[in-house]
Amino acid sequence: MTAAVEIYDTTLRDGSQRAGISYSVADKLRIARALDALGVTFVEAGWPGSNPKDAELFDRLRREPLARATLCAFGATRRVDRTCADDPSLVALVDAATPVCTIFGKSSRFQAVEILGATAEANLQMIAETVAFLRAAGRRVIYDAEHFAAGFAADPAYALATLAAAARAGAETVVLCDTTGGALPWEIDAAVRAAREHLGADGPRIGIHAHDDSGCATASSLAAVRAGARHVQGTINGYGERCGNADLTAVIPGLALKLGVATAIDLTALPAIARLVADIANLPPDDHAPYVGASAFAHKGGVHVAAMLRDPTSYQHVDPARVGNAARFAVSELAGRATMVERARALGLPELAPAEAAAAVATVKAREAAGWSYEAADGSVALLVRRSAPGYVAPFAVDGYQAIVGRRGDDTAIEATVRLRVGDQRVHAAADGDGPVHALDRALRKALAPSYPALATLALADYKVRVVDGDAGTRAITRVLIDWRHGATRFATVGASPNILEATWHALVDGLELAITASASSTDTSTDTSTARRSTHARTDRPLSW
Repeated sequence: MTAAVEIYDTTLRDGSQRAGISYSVADKLRIARALDALGVTFVEAGWPGSNPKDAELFDRLRREPLARATLCAFGATRRVDRTCADDPSLVALVDAATPVCTIFGKSSRFQAVEILGATAEANLQMIAETVAFLRAAGRRVIYDAEHFAAGFAADPAYALATLAAAARAGAETVVLCDTTGGALPWEIDAAVRAAREHLGADGPRIGIHAHDDSGCATASSLAAVRAGARHVQGTINGYGERCGNADLTAVIPGLALKLGVATAIDLTALPAIARLVADIANLPPDDHAPYVGASAFAHKGGVHVAAMLRDPTSYQHVDPARVGNAARFAVSELAGRATMVERARALGLPELAPAEAAAAVATVKAREAAGWSYEAADGSVALLVRRSAPGYVAPFAVDGYQAIVGRRGDDTAIEATVRLRVGDQRVHAAADGDGPVHALDRALRKALAPSYPALATLALADYKVRVVDGDAGTRAITRVLIDWRHGATRFATVGASPNILEATWHALVDGLELAITASASSTDTSTDTSTARRSTHARTDRPLSW
């Protein structure tokens, strides 16, 4: 086990610099407390005095401190034309009263001279004097060596001199920043090794702060630790300016599971905090994010699934349970029989015979070629599996339906009618609605409710529409996905057609049929499958159960 590495989270500052993110004070407090519970070493709250929100945040955290993590305030070295005591930003840093102050300074000769407008020697003095000023105020200091990667590549002696200036003045950690995100992992490795040699064994801790402009932030962070860094900075979900920062939800598992680095963080909590921060940022979670994404361990290809069922290590680099995730087998046109058998098992359905599984797979392939998609429609998959079983009897059959949209005076009028067969009875029902979907749903329920009262607790939770082939214009195939809620169970059904009402109809019928058959099955305690199939028409008020 490698020596422990400090985890420094800068989601509240760097993360808020991502275009489209604007955290409120309440948002930042929620994130800070979630990070504290996660077990990160440091939480950087922002730049005191830069805006009213950050000022309020520091005040709230001063009155209601974090339980485990150390709070950090962020700022810059003194201005070229000021002393430390006369620099308002440094005074604000001290007034924030955080145990740690993180300051950034120019560690590139070009940046110091051409951008900052200082001489190279004056820049070294600014770094040393700022660190000393904060140390004299009783603060621990972390020095972020801004533009270090580019500065080291252009003038390694000067870049290393900036680290030494911060170290001599009392910085406990010097952080090598790849500010533009352009360095490659082996370049970061070389920079860390050079910094270790230059500062000596008794020097400050070395850290890494990588941006992701070249897609290497996670790899660079791991390379830095492998080379001797013991402090890693990043953000949850990699949020940050331009292409973002190193994503701690990928870096932390990499440290623990790949490099054997000790951390105080519960890896199984990472998916939850990734979703929490995404929700607070009002951004969709990245389902394909390493380790924490909903599809990080999703398997779609039939050959892959067959191998996974024999040995999960065949297509998984780690056990998903170690990072709070789980393997998932997606039903699609790429699926094979093994996928369908596994999905039936996962849904608690009877074991599929090879011929039944093959029939289900053939249906999926044909329908996906026509625009359907079963990956997110677990309810339609469950129903498809049930329909593949010999002897399955549907709880109702459709003879016809129609929806009429028109005007009645100044109001839009929508009426739907359905003709069904329930057992040996023919049922005709009509209903108005606020729209054609609502009207069709009401008409179906009106026709089925006398025979199946359990439908009273089935609710449509969400309705999504997607145009599959936009080039076809108004003749395009439309895919409809309906999310249902029935008691504590959630499921989704799908339909597709060039006619949006027909697509909706397929998804509606699937949802009602599954609710009826699954509810009826849950009331049947017999082990005789033929009895279970005959019990499909039994009246029940129980909620849906696979």
